[in-house]
Amino acid sequence: MRIISRRVLRAFWEQHPDAEQQLRAWFYGVRKASWRTPEDLKAAHGNASIISNNRVVFNIKGNRYRLVGMIRYDLGILYVRFIGSHEEYNSVDATTI
Repeated sequence: MRIISRRVLRAFWEQHPDAEQQLRAWFYGVRKASWRTPEDLKAAHGNASIISNNRVVFNIKGNRYRLVGMIRYDLGILYVRFIGSHEEYNSVDATTI
């Protein structure tokens, strides 16, 4: 998968250094993936939540943080739309960001 907005990840781990290792591991794992369907994604990331509008929520660092991505399976692209704590996640509508 091609990941758009790596800069967002870097900015986040600069503010939350405890998340850097997990985000880097997530980034390199997703970059090597070739998901063509939501089922492919779930097979690789069983704890990910598939939601509407091609959005998926990944749990980062033992579910301390959440990352919302919008996936274009047909193009092999994941757009990072949001990353934050549970409290921050609860204040956004993950289906529209």
